[in-house]
Amino acid sequence: MEKHMQSYDQAFLTGCDESQAWMLPWFLKNYKKHNSAPLIFADFGVSELTHKILLENVHAIVDMTKVKEKGWFKKPRSMLSSPSKKTVWLDTDCQILDNIEDLFDMLEPSKLAMVEDKPWSQRRGEKWHNSGVVGFIDKPIILHQWTQEVHNNPNVGDQEVLHSILNPITKIANIKDLPNEYNVMRLQVEIDNYNGPKKIVHWTGQKGKDRIRSMING
Repeated sequence: MEKHMQSYDQAFLTGCDESQAWMLPWFLKNYKKHNSAPLIFADFGVSELTHKILLENVHAIVDMTKVKEKGWFKKPRSMLSSPSKKTVWLDTDCQILDNIEDLFDMLEPSKLAMVEDKPWSQRRGEKWHNSGVVGFIDKPIILHQWTQEVHNNPNVGDQEVLHSILNPITKIANIKDLPNEYNVMRLQVEIDNYNGPKKIVHWTGQKGKDRIRSMING
């Protein structure tokens, strides 16, 4: 870990490699507009220039460049490395539209706090949760299990790996459902006619990245 080797009572955590770093100024601007809680960055492998920019904009940087996992499979291990008692992970393609610090009050011991991925649940006929926003207290057992399974079987994506180690009963024991407004999926906005409140919009997939580029380019 670099920069301010201290622990935090509560903090947000994000991370990426250089291929996704183009979203960081947009992400940081949206975050800082609405929130003041500590923000920690997990470095999956960014450039020196990106690293310097981050040093001026986050409270701590966690070095994940030497772990075995690749890409987004580094996420669960990054969460295990968080120096905060209460942590909420945010993907860099999440558009933060409001203050979201009340998420820390929604966390439960021994559980991962996540929003149901309603587009996937509807399309796949079973309940899924989206890993773009994940909150937890300390380091629950399910987080260790998720990290180990990602290490052993990095198949498709980190969200799919988590789903694969849970069933409807163990989901109840290990997942705390968060309100939809804290992770509104792109498909909900573009296709499923979601008209509820939005605190975070998650611009997933290539189409989502195209939307982010259009926002950045104005």
